[in-house]
Amino acid sequence: MLNFTRRAAIAAFALFAALPVTNALANETLRVGIMSAEDEDIWAVVAKEAAKQGLDLKLVVFNDYTQPNEALENGELDANAFQHKPYLDNQIKTRGYHIVPVGYTAVWPIGLYSRKHKSIAELPEGAVIGVPNDPSNEGRALRLLEAQGVIKLKPGAGILATTADITDNPKKLEIKELDAGIVGRSIDDLDAAVVNTDWALKSKLTQQNRLATEAVENNPYRNFIAVKQGQENAPWVKTLVAAYQNETVKAALATIYKGTALPAW
Repeated sequence: MLNFTRRAAIAAFALFAALPVTNALANETLRVGIMSAEDEDIWAVVAKEAAKQGLDLKLVVFNDYTQPNEALENGELDANAFQHKPYLDNQIKTRGYHIVPVGYTAVWPIGLYSRKHKSIAELPEGAVIGVPNDPSNEGRALRLLEAQGVIKLKPGAGILATTADITDNPKKLEIKELDAGIVGRSIDDLDAAVVNTDWALKSKLTQQNRLATEAVENNPYRNFIAVKQGQENAPWVKTLVAAYQNETVKAALATIYKGTALPAW
């Protein structure tokens, strides 16, 4: 009887040892700030991937770019995922945030769109060109226009260039600064507009409306997951990043964004 009991105990121990160890992250809930619309569909896929590792994601949806960093800084979020480094750098400079990137997500090459003209060469003298008015995206838009040869910026203007940095404008283009969420929706009132890809989709702009797009190689505008400084080595961070950086999410990006969003990792 004693031998049977001992054998049973050993067998039970072996069975227990063979079972997967409960993930230390089980039942942990993270509040992640994201943007509305297509990004919600992407993050629904990410949430399922995170759940496989015991990480429960509560997705907090925002409608503009100004809120997610404020919420993260104030402790209302554990992480957010909506921005690139030039944007975060400017936010830190102007608002004093303590936020750091922890893993790349995707990149949306910015583009010049028009419903009135078929090419950049067709842009008339005095054409009105809309650009996003936040510092990082305005500089990005102006750099795209410079790359297409329609304006020149002073040397060293960098990624935060403004209209004051334009040194040559042979077509006398009127650069109209608008909120990033509005510039695409105003396309019918403009000759052309430089629009972030996510907002272009929301504005029903297609690749047929695109006159030019920025290069992807060495692109500084890759988006990432960000956390409050001091949390970058928290156990859940690697799990959260891995929940995004995988083949399942890569396929979702291609489907949901129709090829306009590219994996950045």
